[in-house]
Amino acid sequence: MAPIRLRHPKGVSTLQLDLENSTVLELQQQIFSVTEIPPSQQDLKAGYPPHPLTLIPELPLSSLGLKAGDQLTLIQKASAPSAPATFQSTSAAVSSLGSQAAAMTGMTASQARSPEPPASKGRSTGPDVVPMEGGYLVHRIVPDDNSCLFSSVALVFEQDISKAPKMRQIVADAIRSDPVTWNDAILGRPREDYISTILKPTSWGGAIELTILATHYSTEIASIDVETGRIDHFTPPPERNSGNRCVLIYSGIHYDAASLSPMEDAPVEFHQTIMPVTVEGDSDPVLAAAKKLADILRAKKAYTNTATFDLRCQICNKGLKGEKEARAHASETGHVQFGEY
Repeated sequence: MAPIRLRHPKGVSTLQLDLENSTVLELQQQIFSVTEIPPSQQDLKAGYPPHPLTLIPELPLSSLGLKAGDQLTLIQKASAPSAPATFQSTSAAVSSLGSQAAAMTGMTASQARSPEPPASKGRSTGPDVVPMEGGYLVHRIVPDDNSCLFSSVALVFEQDISKAPKMRQIVADAIRSDPVTWNDAILGRPREDYISTILKPTSWGGAIELTILATHYSTEIASIDVETGRIDHFTPPPERNSGNRCVLIYSGIHYDAASLSPMEDAPVEFHQTIMPVTVEGDSDPVLAAAKKLADILRAKKAYTNTATFDLRCQICNKGLKGEKEARAHASETGHVQFGEY
């Protein structure tokens, strides 16, 4: 491992990199973990005087010509304008569940509606697939109807996305029956208010809901973030863990599912949506295939950066940057309707 110094907006950090065997994407992921600046916003310069680096995620890290002791300078790019969209705040931040969950939840505090499902941008006809031993991991696309998390989980566990309301009820019942775990502080709002909101078909879910559903079905839910390739694991308590796992695909404001098919074009009735955990960690074959699937979607720009997109309050017209400012504004003013511009 070689030390590389990184100057970034938060200060100076030292990265430990395998210059021979890593990829540019792995460098970008390390930078993301230190700075919370996603790959799409990273502008890197090396040496002195600093010269720009061309970052192609799929290439080996050696393509950048780095050597031990080099210094990198990171500048955050300005976010690109997005297509118009509107959304309404529906649930609270879940940072108290831990940084892993909080980093993954993206727009869990909001519901969004856009002209085109985010996960479908740039996609050719038919779902994307990744070959693996014993079959293919298939991207299972669910409607962009504000219930995508619940539809994806219903597809995985019930083989029927129309049972999304049942998933909402499971969450509501779990919160109602366990006021100690799911207290007002964790939920970020009064429990009864949270329960009534999550039962509405227009409200989104995130880390809280995935934690509850993983426990209910005694199955780990692994959610892979398209933009960063990060996998967040929502696991049931040890005494309830079946040793199985399912996979969701997260684009920033949309969830889809993934399933294992014996053939590339096999009917969905033959797909397997719950798989045994064969290897601990992200080197599990199913998770390795999920990372490749995320690579395909990332190359198509099939994600939305919710931390940096520009918003405007539809009530008072105040401009805001990303989900964090939107949540703060909602807390301060009670305004819960925002538009992306």
